[in-house]
Amino acid sequence: MEASPGPPGPRAPLLIACALGIERLALRGGDHSGARGPVTVLRTGMGPRNAERAVRGALGTSPLRDAAVVASGFCAGLAPGMHPGDLVVAGETRVDGSATVCPGTRALIEAVARAVPGRTVHTGPLIGSDHVVRGPERARLRATGAVAVDMESAATLRAALETGPRPVAAVRVVVDAPEHELVRIGTVRGGISAFRVLRAVLPAFHEWHRSLLLPRR
Repeated sequence: MEASPGPPGPRAPLLIACALGIERLALRGGDHSGARGPVTVLRTGMGPRNAERAVRGALGTSPLRDAAVVASGFCAGLAPGMHPGDLVVAGETRVDGSATVCPGTRALIEAVARAVPGRTVHTGPLIGSDHVVRGPERARLRATGAVAVDMESAATLRAALETGPRPVAAVRVVVDAPEHELVRIGTVRGGISAFRVLRAVLPAFHEWHRSLLLPRR
């Protein structure tokens, strides 16, 4: 079950969680000039267990206790026609038969489209896995209705809400897809393209975060 987001304070922090060093490099090196409040980019390490452990630890500290959380980084697209550099804004994340709904998806999609004009933005369920998904397994996951898969987003958002009510979101950049499988990130054009898009999308996270701080009407 999803906890209802609590009202953020006027200077509520933003925690952006990612797994890989190359993702953290992109997210830390992007434009943070539009941030409203402190921003922390947390490298959790790969896999759901590492993500859960790192997020719980970070949110258990006083500076980040009330932080809004965005799970970000790279993902594998599941739908035919997806390309490296496409973006996925999760309507919900799924793992182990449970789902975490991401509120405010429409506003976030619009912010992402403004941050990276010309890039295709997909939305729908983002499913979690404990291993890298390749080949026929993509089709099986696609049959569940998911549009993309990664190893950390679902665990990140579940852990975030279990530590307290807060706004959560998941935004991923497709690094490989059914017709564009990568062997190693950063060694081919698709990986480089995804890195650049991940760096460019940061203003959308800040816009989403600022919208949370507006007075309710």
